[in-house]
Amino acid sequence: MAKPLVGIVMGSDSDLPIMEEAAKIFKKFDVPFELVVASAHRTPYRALGYAEKAEEKGIEVIIAGAGAAAHLPGVLAAVTSLPVIGVPINATPLQGVDSLYAIVQMPSGIPVATVGINAAKNSALLAVQILAVKYPELRKKFKEYKQELAKEVEAKAEKVNRSIF
Repeated sequence: MAKPLVGIVMGSDSDLPIMEEAAKIFKKFDVPFELVVASAHRTPYRALGYAEKAEEKGIEVIIAGAGAAAHLPGVLAAVTSLPVIGVPINATPLQGVDSLYAIVQMPSGIPVATVGINAAKNSALLAVQILAVKYPELRKKFKEYKQELAKEVEAKAEKVNRSIF
C-alpha cells in the first residue's frame, strides 16, 4: 500500500462506525489513508505527537472525529500546518450539537474546517477536493463523481415523474 495521504483520527474506537464512512470514500477514490485512535483528553501526548509527525510521514490532510467536548480537531490543528477537517460526532444527550459548537468555534489563527454532525463522508470528500489541487487524477475522479451524483438525481426525478403522471 502507498504511503497514506490522509490521517483519520478519532478520539475513541466507538467513533469508528461514523468514521468508516470517510474510509469508504478514500477507498472509492484510491486515496491511501490511515486510521488512528488518539484522545485529546485521555492520550493528549499521543494526539499531539501524531499531528506533529504527520507531515513527515507524508500525510497531507487530517480528519479528526470527536464527540462531547470535541477538542481533538483543535488540538491537532494547534501543532500542525496541515489542513484539519473536524467531524462532530453525536455522542451525548446533546446529539452532537456540543461537538459541533466545540469544533466550529476555533480561536482566531487555528482554523479547522468543520462538516456536519456525523458527516464523515463529507469530510472525506472535502479532503479529496483539497488533495485534487495537487493531484490531477483526483480532480478528474471527483468531477466524474459529481457527474454520477447528477445522473442519480436525474434518474430519481424521472422515476418520480413516471409514478405521478
